[in-house]
Amino acid sequence: MGWMEDETGLDRTNANYVPLTPLSHLRRAAKVFPAREAVVYGPIRRTYDAYHKRVSQLASALHQRGIQPGDVVATLLPNIPAQVEAHFGVPACGAVLNTINTRLDVGTVAYIFEHGAAKIVLVDSQFLKLAQDAKAECEGEGPVIIEVGDKYGGHPASGHYPEYEDVLNGGDPNFNWIMPEDEWESLALNYTSGTTGRPKGVVYHHRGAYLMTMGTVISWQMTLYPRFLAIVPLFHCNGWNHSWMMPVLGGAVHCCRDISAEAIYDAVADDSVTHFGGAPIVLNLLVNASDDTRKSFSHRVEVFTAGAPPAPATLAAMEGLGFNVTQVYGLTETYGHVTECLWNPDWDGYTDDKKSALKARQGVAFPMMEDVTVVDDENAQIDMDGITQGEIVMRGNAVMKGYYKNPEATKEAFDGGHFHSGDIAVQHPDGHIQIADRAKDIIISGGENVSSVEVEGVLMAHPDVLLCAVVAKPDDKWGEVPCAFVELKPGRTPDADDLIRFARDRLAGFKTPKQVVFQDLPKTSTGKIQKFELRETAKAL
Repeated sequence: MGWMEDETGLDRTNANYVPLTPLSHLRRAAKVFPAREAVVYGPIRRTYDAYHKRVSQLASALHQRGIQPGDVVATLLPNIPAQVEAHFGVPACGAVLNTINTRLDVGTVAYIFEHGAAKIVLVDSQFLKLAQDAKAECEGEGPVIIEVGDKYGGHPASGHYPEYEDVLNGGDPNFNWIMPEDEWESLALNYTSGTTGRPKGVVYHHRGAYLMTMGTVISWQMTLYPRFLAIVPLFHCNGWNHSWMMPVLGGAVHCCRDISAEAIYDAVADDSVTHFGGAPIVLNLLVNASDDTRKSFSHRVEVFTAGAPPAPATLAAMEGLGFNVTQVYGLTETYGHVTECLWNPDWDGYTDDKKSALKARQGVAFPMMEDVTVVDDENAQIDMDGITQGEIVMRGNAVMKGYYKNPEATKEAFDGGHFHSGDIAVQHPDGHIQIADRAKDIIISGGENVSSVEVEGVLMAHPDVLLCAVVAKPDDKWGEVPCAFVELKPGRTPDADDLIRFARDRLAGFKTPKQVVFQDLPKTSTGKIQKFELRETAKAL
């Protein structure tokens, strides 16, 4: 008999097995780092002890209002302390956190309210009308509104709804957190635009978020007491899980409500911020800032960037300013970033242009991922020659549980034992992945995903439009913007501004086409619009 064949007494107990959850990070930090700064926002400087107590009060207050384990609590908040607190307070009462994109239109928010069945929504005063209008469109009562006033951000509470601080004050700072009994329990519900008109609900589990926080620490080569500037909206993949991660290291989350070059330079120079993440548009803000806006600092700042790859010139300029930029890649379905451009010291001697080009790769798998690679139509590994194209697929604990109430889409996404990203890429001999195109025509504008199909559907509803196709147009500020190519009905003569206004009335601002071109659309013999031709035209505009 082998020595491991008799496992009598080798059972899971409370002593040797605890379900993995990011909630554990803050509980530990309150004991290990009680006096260290945890959350910073304007004049607000909260320690881990105070942070933990406020999270406990929030969990208690939600519980008092009837929230049960498994219920959904939504937020419509920018990156302010209440949004950070919700990331722990909502799951600490056993509920599922649904952070909603504040830039969405009323109809989409109403759909999310109903599809996710949120019982309560925490709403920043700036977005109160959006929440009210969306609630009014719900077939049922919709979620109960709790208003979050932000006097430091210029948006004080209206007084028409229960106010967040009052609600918090009614909670018990010694509330006994409801920890998951199973790490597969749902932690968060995030909605992604996808390529159809209605967003899909992506469900995260506690295990995946926990392992994301541990893997990111390794990949970002972080040490104790980092100061993290929250630029990536916390409604995007829960801010790439960084709020859940910071207590691991006793670090501080610096909330950034309104993103500007001035705000970033102030945080870096005056508050010694060491890390932040952001889309290429954020890098452009810093590079193009005026001399009056820039501030000098002596430490190196580590930056994760994702979305459309930044231009090599932008990366080179960032290096000169004291920022070390690492390209990462991921999706809502993968909790955020799951690959990184892992720098090879052998590249140090290359020219700046060559190094910047290498830095624009999407890279290799983070440590918490089991496998990230590129496959062909038969789910077989492509040749890693930097030329052959295939689809990026991934497998590991940082992959969603699935699409909420959509088993068909979940089955399709997990075909062959990997999650299929829908992104087309090449793979280099060293394993590094580099995106070549977006298979599902997603446009990434300022870090936001825009579905070309959704925009086309809106424009096709205009009475003068016969056919239209929407593609990405390169943009120095936003990375990419939607560009619409329109074929008009005979005798119709609207101008471009007419169609842009029509779309803006029905879509979120970032989804609205920034340019409209009237022309006959190129088509195949079967009538399919040849978008690759339009992409080339858009590049030349």
